[in-house]
Amino acid sequence: MEKHNYIGKTKEEAINNATIDLQETENNLIIREISETKGGIFKSKKVEIEVIERREVVKYIKDFTQKLLKNMGVTANIEIKNKDEVPTYTIYSDNDSIIIGKNGKNLKALSTIVNQHINKELGKSFKFILDINNYKEKHDKILESLAKKVAREVAQTKIAAKLDPMNSYERRIIHNILTNNKKVYTESEGEEPNRYVVIKPKED
Repeated sequence: MEKHNYIGKTKEEAINNATIDLQETENNLIIREISETKGGIFKSKKVEIEVIERREVVKYIKDFTQKLLKNMGVTANIEIKNKDEVPTYTIYSDNDSIIIGKNGKNLKALSTIVNQHINKELGKSFKFILDINNYKEKHDKILESLAKKVAREVAQTKIAAKLDPMNSYERRIIHNILTNNKKVYTESEGEEPNRYVVIKPKED
């Protein structure tokens, strides 16, 4: 993953220098300000930035993930798709159950390791999704179906329903799917790691 440094009198000028040199739009660049030298009587102000092309980051994540899996003794193919400008890496292997782990724990751990490494390399966060043979996509759909089913029951009975403990990502799916529901609303309660979602009826 190649890093480029550019200098300008302002950050905007440095970014403009980068876009011209790399022939890329600003949206396709990961930019981090390294230093700013204030101007004085005999010297002008300078801003230095570090730039990495987004496509290189996307490829680097794939290569790094593949290396991690190889160290785990897993041979895998990784397919990259862009959904809402967020790269999704779908892993296909003969050991899906091992990579996923119980309730997706191994997949979450793998995602955390890759995420922390990328954040350290870039000096900032970079949004992406790791999936195993569409496990996350299927799991998300199951959660959406659960949310809608329980919401219907709560709307009919007017009795609040407590769901099983979930991680923050899973709770967010429940909240998002019911955020515009006219008959129920959601709240997270409890303490980590046993925090859960409660679906409650709205007053008429």
